[in-house]
Amino acid sequence: MNIRLAALYLRLLLLNEMQYRANFLLRIVTSVLSLGTAVITLALVFRQVQRLDGWDLDQLVVLAGVYTTLSGFTQMLVMPNALALLTDIQEGTLDAVLLKPAGALLAVSVRSSKVWQGLDVAIGLATTATGAVLSGGVGLSAVPVFAVTLLCGAALIYSFLMSIAISAFWFVKLDNVAELFSGLFQAARWPVGLYPGWMRIGLTVVIPIGLAVTLPAEVLTSRATGAGPAALAAFAAAGLAFTRFLWRRGLRRYSGASA
Repeated sequence: MNIRLAALYLRLLLLNEMQYRANFLLRIVTSVLSLGTAVITLALVFRQVQRLDGWDLDQLVVLAGVYTTLSGFTQMLVMPNALALLTDIQEGTLDAVLLKPAGALLAVSVRSSKVWQGLDVAIGLATTATGAVLSGGVGLSAVPVFAVTLLCGAALIYSFLMSIAISAFWFVKLDNVAELFSGLFQAARWPVGLYPGWMRIGLTVVIPIGLAVTLPAEVLTSRATGAGPAALAAFAAAGLAFTRFLWRRGLRRYSGASA
């Protein structure tokens, strides 16, 4: 039931966005330019070095693809809904969602979307596949594990952003969520092993955004350790559970616009 409801929300959003087809071409150009800039940056770096913290150029292309994929997913679905939830909590207008028979957390997670950002997801996956083929270190057995870790990475990002939005039940003024996340997520463009110890811990344990991007790329380039995917899955499950817990606690503090 929940999956069918989410699919219906996304279908309606897609039909609405299809009214503005010029945005499609503009989005393609923007996405290609953004990814092209990232690849050119990597090429410039590798004119000076042969490897970067053990990563070669093809492997970092895989990382760039994963980063673009998760960034597209975030901008397409997670960020719009997190910001909409934040506004509803601040203005006391969440009642319209809470009065619906469907699960409220699901509803606030899929009711809004920047559908054209889905192009970043497609371009990111294509880049990931290209880098994987060029690196030559990918076995078919790694693909299912990669898919699972990529989904876990997406779940981690969702949990992080939605938990920040839900915390508005207590802190109300959280107007810089998008800027905060964008600044943190930029660090995930590079392997977490490249950073000093304190920052590496921050990006893998405290705010595991770096883990969400680096580990799927490590799986696809045969760099991941046996415990890595399991750790990411555990983080994702814990993040989703914490988000639901925080949501239920936050609703107890909510009073609508009519209260």
